[in-house]
This record gives sequence, C-alpha cells and structure tokens, in this order.
Amino acid sequence: MATPLRQALIHDALAARFAEIRAQTLALAAPLSPEDCVAQSMPDASPVKWHLAHTTWFFETFILEPRNVPAFDPAFRVLFNSYYNAVGEKHPRPERGLITRPPLDQVLAYRAHVEREMERVWPDARKDTALAALIELGVNHEQQHQELILTDLKHLLSRNLMRPAYRSQTTPDAPSTTTGVALSPAAAAPDDRDFTHFAEGLCEIGHEGRAFAFDNECPRHKVWVNAFEFAMRPVTNAEFLAFIGDGGYRRPELWLSLGWDILQAQHWHAPLYWEQRDGAWWRFTLAGMAAVDPAAPVSHVSYFEADAYARWAGARLPTEFEWEMAAHDAPVAGQFMDEGRFDPRPAPLSPTPHPVQLFGDVWEWTSSSYGPYPGFRIAPGAVGEYNGKFMCNQYVLRGGSCATPASHIRATYRNFFPPEARWQFSGIRLARDA
Repeated sequence: MATPLRQALIHDALAARFAEIRAQTLALAAPLSPEDCVAQSMPDASPVKWHLAHTTWFFETFILEPRNVPAFDPAFRVLFNSYYNAVGEKHPRPERGLITRPPLDQVLAYRAHVEREMERVWPDARKDTALAALIELGVNHEQQHQELILTDLKHLLSRNLMRPAYRSQTTPDAPSTTTGVALSPAAAAPDDRDFTHFAEGLCEIGHEGRAFAFDNECPRHKVWVNAFEFAMRPVTNAEFLAFIGDGGYRRPELWLSLGWDILQAQHWHAPLYWEQRDGAWWRFTLAGMAAVDPAAPVSHVSYFEADAYARWAGARLPTEFEWEMAAHDAPVAGQFMDEGRFDPRPAPLSPTPHPVQLFGDVWEWTSSSYGPYPGFRIAPGAVGEYNGKFMCNQYVLRGGSCATPASHIRATYRNFFPPEARWQFSGIRLARDA
C-alpha cells in the first residue's frame, strides 16, 4: 500500500501528465483552419473540433460535475457525448460534422475553462485514489483521441481533390514524393528466413501490476499456446504488391465470404489511399501525395484484406495470444506519434536484440475476435461503457502505429475495430503453425 508521501508524488506526476497530454492535443490541431476542424468525411470519423470538445467533456462530466462545478454550457452535455447512454442523450454520430456551432474558438475556451477548474481537483486527487484513477483514465482516453484526430483528419483531407498536406514534413526520412512504384508481381511472399519459432507452452496473458491499463486488458489469465512461427516484421508494400499483381483482389477463393461481398460493393482493388498514375502506385499521406515505398509496412488494410493476403502467402494471422507471447519481453521500440512523421517506415535492417520488431508504425490485425477475458467484469456506472459493450463483431489489433503516442502503448494493449475498417494505420503480421 502506498504511503501518503508516495501517493502525493504519484498524483503530482499525474497532474503534470494531464497538462502535457492536453497541450499535445492542442498542438495536433494547431496547423488546422477552423474549416478543417468542423468537417466530417464519413460516419466512422469525427471532426477535430468534436475530438477537442469530447476529450474536455470527459473531464467535465465525470470529474467536475459530481463536484457541483457549473457546466460551461449545458448543451455540450448532449453535443459532445460519444456513446455513454448512462449519461443521457447524444448527438447522432454521423452528424457530428453538422455541429457548426459552437465555433472553434468557443470549444477552445471550453478546454481552457475545464483545465482551470481541474486545478481545484488536484488536492482531492492526492488523497482519493479512485478519483486519481478516473483522471488517469481520462488522460489515456485523450491519447486515444489524439490518434483519432490524425486518422480521421487523414481521411478528411484525402477526400479533397487538391490532396492537401496536414503539414509539411521536416523529418529526414519523410515520405518520398518523387517516383511512383510500378506493379511488381515478381516479388515473393515472405520465406522461412522471415520467421522465428516459438515453442508451445502455458503463457500468462493480460495486464498485471500497478501501472495503468484499460479494463479490457484484465484480468491476467493463463492460455495454452501451441508452437508457432511468427514473422519478424510486418508485411511490406512490395509483398502486398505481389498479392495485387497475382490477382489477389479478383480471387474469391482467398477471401472470407463477407469480405468478398464488401470488396465487390466498395470496389476495393488496393489498400485505402492508394491510387495508380501512369502505371505506378502512389498514396495519400498526411504530408500529401507520396510514392509507395516498397520497403515500408503496408497500411490501411482491413481485416479481410489481411486475412486474404495471409492465405495467399501460405500463412495466417496470429492470434492475439501468440502476439502477446512474442511481445512479452520485447522493447516498446518503433515509430510513434511523438516523432511527427505520421507515416509507416521500413523496419530497421539490424533489429533490436529481440527477434521481432513488434511496436509502432502499423497496428497489426490478429485473428482473435474482441471479447472478454475470463473473469472480466464491466465497471459500475457510466465509465463501465468504455470497452465492454463493444465486445461484439470486432477484431483485435496489437502493437500501436505511427499515430499512437509512445507512452500509450504496451504489450497487453488491445485495440479493436470491425473487420471492414481501413482508415486506421492497420497492417499485417503473419504467423504459421510450427
């Protein structure tokens, strides 16, 4: 049990982290115009202005309101509620782009107001561990929305025929904009040299310890895993181009039935954001149009595309338990949001001493349906709606991406999306039975 001094230090660190994360969110929005912040490109994406308001709504609703702090604007309770039915009514998700009022400057004033009011809460959080835990959930919730700001904005800008850049890249390895990549069916699928072996065994899955984790990462439990082989890196664009060149999008025998139906209905022929110009492949990035980098991990593919590619390559997708078993002692090293590149880059030629590179660049689809761990219990109250009620018709992704804050990811982190989702930085990791 923590001593009073240790508890105070923990909560002082939490206050500093709260301020840091709130500032990071504003920094992500800084290059944007008010018009950029209000538009919504599809029902699954939300405007940047809504993300700025909703992450503030979380602290006002769950921290300040129970302490009788007057609402900044009572209408915001409905406008910026996401999916918390226990809180009350919600503005329809597909119509968030219609919220032209309040204007952006009022949303920014809302953020500043809630941050000022939170200053009064920190003395209580020093003594109240439940309050501190709720604030920590809010901070991690905001980091999730930082990633959504980038992925939702990328989809929005991609729908503009001008293909505008979110901001110009300043990193030395920014996406190339010079030469597109021609279709190359001669590239081979990964061979035996690209896999490492893991022996069968009883492994422990899920979070343990005092550090923060979402409820869906718990409780820790034992799972038997048969021997398997695990790819040492994600599938590259060159390898996926071979799948395209071999008719991968025209061969129904490679596809799950529902995936084939969606492919035909939505006319998929390549990953999202890819397009051909004069026989070469280009893609939209947050820095504008860029050539497809053959060595970089393929991204913006659905579960259905990942599964079809794996079948074509004579492999399969890993289970989330295999993924976590491979990652349990791996360093959380890779490219994350903090680098400001926002685009997957090739795996290093000389990887870390760990046999596989697992974190960053692209989320990796697993074959595991998103469901509760044995013994999982939904928390009481509205915050219990955070994860548990989505445990249906979704698949688990692991590892984080180039849009994930580095301090937000860990080996037990379970992301989840429906199998047709493509607008996230989602890629492919192969596995095989040993």
